Amino acid sequence: MYRTHTCGELRAGNLHQTVYLAGWVQKVRRLGAMTFVDLRDRYGITQLVAGESAAESIKRAVDALGREYVIQARGVVVERASKNNKIPTGEIEVALEEIRVLGASETPPFTIEEQTDGGDDLRMRYRYLDLRRAATRKNLELRHRMARLVRNYLSDLDFIEVETPVLIKSTPEGARDFIVPSRMNQGQFYALPQSPQTFKQLLMVSGFDRYFQIVKCFRDEDLRADRQPEFTQIDCEMSFVEQDDVLEVFEGMVRHLFREVRGVEIAPLPRLTWAEAMTLYGCDKPDLRFDMQIVDLTTLARGRGFAAFDDAGYVGAIRVPGCAAYTRKQLDELADFVKRPQVGAKGLIHARYNEDGSLKSSVDKFYAEADLKAWAGACEAVPGDLLLLLAGGREETLPRLCELRLEMGNRLGLRDKNVFKPLWVTDFPLLEWNEGDQRFYAMHHPFTSPKPGDVDRMESDPGSVRANAYDLVINGVEIGGGSIRIHDPALQSRMFDCLGFTREEAAAQFGFLLGAFKYGAPPHGGIAFGFDRLVSLFAGLDSIRDVIAFPKNNSGRDVMIDSPSGVATGQLDELGIQVKSHGDPATR
Repeated sequence: MYRTHTCGELRAGNLHQTVYLAGWVQKVRRLGAMTFVDLRDRYGITQLVAGESAAESIKRAVDALGREYVIQARGVVVERASKNNKIPTGEIEVALEEIRVLGASETPPFTIEEQTDGGDDLRMRYRYLDLRRAATRKNLELRHRMARLVRNYLSDLDFIEVETPVLIKSTPEGARDFIVPSRMNQGQFYALPQSPQTFKQLLMVSGFDRYFQIVKCFRDEDLRADRQPEFTQIDCEMSFVEQDDVLEVFEGMVRHLFREVRGVEIAPLPRLTWAEAMTLYGCDKPDLRFDMQIVDLTTLARGRGFAAFDDAGYVGAIRVPGCAAYTRKQLDELADFVKRPQVGAKGLIHARYNEDGSLKSSVDKFYAEADLKAWAGACEAVPGDLLLLLAGGREETLPRLCELRLEMGNRLGLRDKNVFKPLWVTDFPLLEWNEGDQRFYAMHHPFTSPKPGDVDRMESDPGSVRANAYDLVINGVEIGGGSIRIHDPALQSRMFDCLGFTREEAAAQFGFLLGAFKYGAPPHGGIAFGFDRLVSLFAGLDSIRDVIAFPKNNSGRDVMIDSPSGVATGQLDELGIQVKSHGDPATR
């Protein structure tokens, strides 16, 4: 056998036992006549020792070892003279009797330790080495544990896991599809799924009333810290349910995960409508770890001769507790922040509520202290607080106030990664208008049901119709989203009409689903969670790349295997694809 124990297993109870270990050499330390070897595997580190009395063959073998050599070691478990309470095996060491090199190693390009000297690009190129590091390994162990907890939780509630196809039909809605050419049907293409949406609805028609799948999905979109071209969803659907039924089941799942993984009891989740979230926080994924709700000061701020406010459609403020003593430099930094192109405000107005009860602002020329007191009263400010105001059109100013609010939360240390404030956001708009295309798009997807009370306005006032949709938001991050689906063919046809589909286009794209609905579709709804985002949140990480075994970089490349890459001309010929003179593929 290669090993009788792992490198994280031995304890004082194993003293005097002869054991076999196998793993990677983390470090070799030579102290006089004694040499120590830290041997590492997935489970931990055990110290090996070749003492003064060790055989010469053992000493020579130890001297020949290098970092990341794969070895097998036989020896006797002995008490460690200098104990290490930082590792579970720190009370013992293994006195070496035999070493066998199973695989030599070149010197790795970075240290395989908690605090490595390798940058992101280097570690991504040698990801298989980076995965040996305890920090990276723990992220994948957490991912595995959470996947198992999800599977068990849903299975205990009679959900059945069903795999859906990966080669599907391209649809015009949503993000860009990844396209796969068909050799047997030249000139035609599969798409990789952005979601198993239509298939899980078909499973509901099939009578599988509770479905789930931990599934790979694909979107050809620009990348950022919480996006990858391929990502994993916890995809779920239920029949004979209303919105509250879905939220109850999956709120229970989320609270179960927090309890089991983080040891945190989460209170029942609050709910905000989309309109409330936008009004109070300026976004549909509010971070509730701190207050600073947005206050509408439009009426109080207008009519005093200050053109920036008088001409604005909206004036909003946030109250920053305890920051009235901010210096001129600090306020200038905030003004520069809101003027950044990513935020886009033209300027920032402030008002200090001083500890002595006086109020001073950057617009004292236009506003008397009584006006400022009215602002303070509307914001529920107290002496020592700072008011920050932005103005402009309402639709543009609210998101800017959101960015300012988050910036203040960061500056004041209020966004603690060990504090979790989940909530449900409900009642999204069903449709959103695209000025460039002069048409409506589905805010979620075309199968989302409108709120029953709004159905009559789908043709007369489609922009006002609310969706029977909901998102799970944790700490300002959208973790999951879903809706009650349309199950009536006539209502689904009306939805396609609102989206500008002709009957022929709707039949060509989704005829299979509309056809299935004719054979008895139950009321159904579901949700999908971004599993990568959920794991990174539990791990306290900012990027989902750290919880994916082999991620892509920000350019969508796998630098380890050098993908995407070109393919042989013969492969393109088989697919009916020819390459233009400048190297771009083109369909024949």
